[in-house]
Amino acid sequence: MDQQLLSLLIAVPVVGAGLVALAGPGAVKSMRAIALTASLAVFAVALRIAALFDSSTGEFQFTEQAAWIPQMGVTWSLGLDGISLLLVLLTVFLTPLVVLNSATSIDKRPKGYLVNVLLLESAMLGTLVATDVLVFYVFWELMLVPMFLLIGIWGGRRRVYASMKFVLFTMVGSLPMLVALVWLGLAHAAATGAPSYAMTDLYDLELTRSAQAWCFAAMALSFAIKVPMWPLHTWLPDAHVEAPTGGSVILAGVLLKMGAYGFLRLAMPICPDVLGVAMPIIGALAVVGIIYGALVAMVQPDMKKLVAYSSVSHLGFVMLGLSSLNVVGVEGAVYHMISHGISTGALFLLVGVLYERRHTRLIADFGGLWRQVPLYAFFLLVVTLSSIGLPGLNGFVGEFLILLGAFKASPVLAILACSGVVLGAVYMLWMFQRVMFGEIDKAENREISDLNRRELVILVPLLALIVLMGVYPQPFLKTMEASVELTLERAGITPVETARAEVSR
Repeated sequence: MDQQLLSLLIAVPVVGAGLVALAGPGAVKSMRAIALTASLAVFAVALRIAALFDSSTGEFQFTEQAAWIPQMGVTWSLGLDGISLLLVLLTVFLTPLVVLNSATSIDKRPKGYLVNVLLLESAMLGTLVATDVLVFYVFWELMLVPMFLLIGIWGGRRRVYASMKFVLFTMVGSLPMLVALVWLGLAHAAATGAPSYAMTDLYDLELTRSAQAWCFAAMALSFAIKVPMWPLHTWLPDAHVEAPTGGSVILAGVLLKMGAYGFLRLAMPICPDVLGVAMPIIGALAVVGIIYGALVAMVQPDMKKLVAYSSVSHLGFVMLGLSSLNVVGVEGAVYHMISHGISTGALFLLVGVLYERRHTRLIADFGGLWRQVPLYAFFLLVVTLSSIGLPGLNGFVGEFLILLGAFKASPVLAILACSGVVLGAVYMLWMFQRVMFGEIDKAENREISDLNRRELVILVPLLALIVLMGVYPQPFLKTMEASVELTLERAGITPVETARAEVSR
């Protein structure tokens, strides 16, 4: 069974979705129980993979390969390294929490909602473990369908507009990537006599500098939209604001990371000769996104929109880390992807808790809630401090390593990016102050109840990870270290020092 763990990882959510779909129309509790059981079963499979994973090598592990379209050289090819393992664990960790959250947040068509959440989980996991580029692309596109439905059916007042904008941006941006991937397979056939879309084969493909430039540009467009990088970010705030709480958690927690993952998995190792020119440009755009996202977040009256724009800023840090082209910066970027998924997922859940009680997300509609809901206030405070990178919490480690790596590559960009840290503290703490402190001047706020048992079950694991990643980052860094080093070697960069060494100092 251990030889098919990755296929099992993809298949279990699909089976769970099928069982939910077969449930009777009135069996809502059974639907939720099946969905939760399926998501926990996937979590158990991922833990088994993590237990067997060998962090001393950066090569793909748990590999599976079977003929799929042999005439084209396409194979059902799966594998996993330290980078994808961490993102897989993040995905399977967040999905059960989203299912639990739906118990009170989703009362319209719960069957369809749970089916789409599980199918989305399967598509995300498939994207992360695919090692054939066309299989990767199939799962990449499959992710769009469930998220489109989650926003378009269970979203807010402008849900149709937001879902259409999300699909148009991401699907149109993916078409150049498809052209580049097909061309790479044909180039492999021309060079070796046999077509192949296996990532490891394409890593070894010798391309001219101009061919690499075109391929990198095509893939970078798709990945930059998914991140999303400035100025291709405009679909994100609408999608976040209109999505249901669970949709926002998955969107911020996992889907946004797929763009950065695509750069690491495909664009950088396949097109190494153009990185010296392309990555400084990406680094500059990332810094603009850091500052722009923070400034726009600062003036948002809606809590959810504030968190959405904060994601633009935080993902700017991720791309800055990748652009540094050194182990410390890239490991910091991967660490920050995981950290952001946990912290921002928790923020969206906490905003959703208030919205369920008051049916408003406007900051001006609150104030003085610290005395009314002290437990909620404690959780919001910790997650806020995590988001701004307080030492001892998860947000600090990734940002510290990213800025350290960026200083080695471009001190000017790193100094400018530091302003994003300051601005992040400003908008997050200002939001917390206006919501929690002062007097309760609205009668409705005196009736707000504190966190219940189900909400604590959802939030406590997130809080535990926030603290664990802040005080003990070594296991996470060790898991990704060899994979990051090998990725940079494939990109033509010789690793000099590791993030673990920097943290140990």
